[in-house]
Amino acid sequence: MEKRSQWGTRLGFLLAAMGSAIGLGNIWRFPATAFENGGGAFFIPYLFALLTAGIPMLIMEYTIGHKYRSSAPRAFKRISPGMEWIGWWQVAVSFVISTYYPIIVSWAIMYTYFSFGQDWGNDATTFFIEDFLSVSEAGVFGSMVPAVLIPLIAVWIIVFFILFRGVKRGIELANKIFIPILIISFLLIVIRAITLPGALTGLDEFFAPDWSSIADGSVWVAAYGQIFFSLSIAFAIMITFSSYLPKKSDITNNAFITGFANSSFELLAGIGVFAALGFMANQTGQQVSDVVESGVGLAFMVFPEIISQMPASGFFGTLFFGSLVLAGLSSMVSISETYIAGLREKFNLSRRAAVTVGTSLAAAISLLYANQGGLNLLDTVDYFINNYGVALVGLFEIVAIAWFAREVNQLQTHANSVSDIRLGAWWKFSLRVITPLVLGYMMILNLRTDMTTDYAGYPSEYLFNFGWMVAFAAIAFGAFMAMKRWPSDESGKDDQ
Repeated sequence: MEKRSQWGTRLGFLLAAMGSAIGLGNIWRFPATAFENGGGAFFIPYLFALLTAGIPMLIMEYTIGHKYRSSAPRAFKRISPGMEWIGWWQVAVSFVISTYYPIIVSWAIMYTYFSFGQDWGNDATTFFIEDFLSVSEAGVFGSMVPAVLIPLIAVWIIVFFILFRGVKRGIELANKIFIPILIISFLLIVIRAITLPGALTGLDEFFAPDWSSIADGSVWVAAYGQIFFSLSIAFAIMITFSSYLPKKSDITNNAFITGFANSSFELLAGIGVFAALGFMANQTGQQVSDVVESGVGLAFMVFPEIISQMPASGFFGTLFFGSLVLAGLSSMVSISETYIAGLREKFNLSRRAAVTVGTSLAAAISLLYANQGGLNLLDTVDYFINNYGVALVGLFEIVAIAWFAREVNQLQTHANSVSDIRLGAWWKFSLRVITPLVLGYMMILNLRTDMTTDYAGYPSEYLFNFGWMVAFAAIAFGAFMAMKRWPSDESGKDDQ
């Protein structure tokens, strides 16, 4: 019986957890979310959400992984046999995300190359949509796009190599390289951005508080949504990663460090993005609010225009898109490790076999996004798998553990036995009351919206086939995998 793999150092675990949490959403989702929901006033519900949902759930998942020392499906099974399917549902959600996440990394790789000569020209939006991706209408997939396919293959080779080397020599080592470079690169971008003409105007817009927004329930929902999606909660990632911790590990302190490090990077991203948007508004004679964008539009349409107007544009373009590549790769490795761990334990596979099977299947499916219809497909799958995958499985997870299995007291005891910061009533109340209520309310709002309005104006049939069905398939996969028996040897194979 071989011992379970472990992180080489506490720093290695923390950097891996931060690498998972600090992803593309920190850079292109948080700044616009904060701006649209009260600016500086948004930080009050955001901090409240971090302390009553983000960190409490992070502590819970760290404790589950550390206590049961298993992948998410087996850990949930050990809590209660009827909960195993929730773990497989989380694994399925991570698998789906891992099929389209490398596409965005591939775009970032190409834009790192384009930065040297500002190949996007004077109209970055047209270049991205027409010249680079040759986007077709929804439902028409068209031909493969070589400029996406080639870097996509490179991304999967890198991810495969890191995962193949295991926990200590692969994931830990990669994050020790990726995360410091990412932070240094982004710091350079922020420092340069805040010295540009108009930067202070952008920062004023970002931090100016709209105190009336505090009374708006949707602002609080947005704060909880941002915290929930940005901390990699309910992806099975944190349970998997914490299962590799040594038995004597300060769980609660690790969760606080991860949570505040993630939020600090989001704040840094907000400063950098809005300083740059202020510069763009200054250069074009527009209001900052007129140039605010989020998601793919911010990264690949707005920022190229900003970069083109900056001194040393090639250098800073390379830094920005290189940062996206590093953030994406670190998250990709974390997401993929969830199903690698699940496959190894459920089918008693070696790490090499699990990595080969898991990444090969994900890589094959990712080809569906490398064609002319890939952008629309990515947008649809991402929306539904986040709203009816991540958020919904998070609701099921917290209700199952806090209300049905009544595991909160046992988890509290375990966490307190190894942690300096003692958990008390605030932690249990957050898990039993606040988080379920907020997630439940989010689900009601999402369903009400999506049942009455077609997302992004896509055809209803297209949304059903590639949105709703993907979300439902993840649930079905969870139920199906839970029916298969586990091998008698529960130790798993060492992967160091």
